[in-house]
Amino acid sequence: MKMCFIASSGGHLDELLMLKPLMDKYQSYIVTEKTSFDALPNTGLRAYYFPQINRSELIFIFKLIALIWRSAVLLYKEQPDVIISTGALVSVPTCLLAKLFRKKVIFIESIAKLYSPTLSGKLVYRFADLFIIQWESLQTYFPDAVYGGWIY
Repeated sequence: MKMCFIASSGGHLDELLMLKPLMDKYQSYIVTEKTSFDALPNTGLRAYYFPQINRSELIFIFKLIALIWRSAVLLYKEQPDVIISTGALVSVPTCLLAKLFRKKVIFIESIAKLYSPTLSGKLVYRFADLFIIQWESLQTYFPDAVYGGWIY
């Protein structure tokens, strides 16, 4: 089984890296944003980096189209069976395209969101095969989600 682990940089990536034992168990690769610092030091993980984009940028739509294209190319190249994400913008196109390619999508809502959902969570919830929340208070927003407790 081949797994794609994808998350934006920062806290989303920190949460995703809590799943390193799972990454080590299966053939895996990780996708995150390119930043000025090394986000994956000494992890030994095979990684791909996408440019960071921000919804408030004037050229957002063009960067989003480029992100969708890069996501499709990478999914076709790697052919993962499962996509696991802890969210934010960089992961949404990959999760959406994965469903088109008939892959399994597992989304873990951010631990930082106790009382309201993330935008990426709201977008991916509708089609995720497994949607995991880390706070029971989010069950209101995601009634079919599985409460999994904290990832840390």
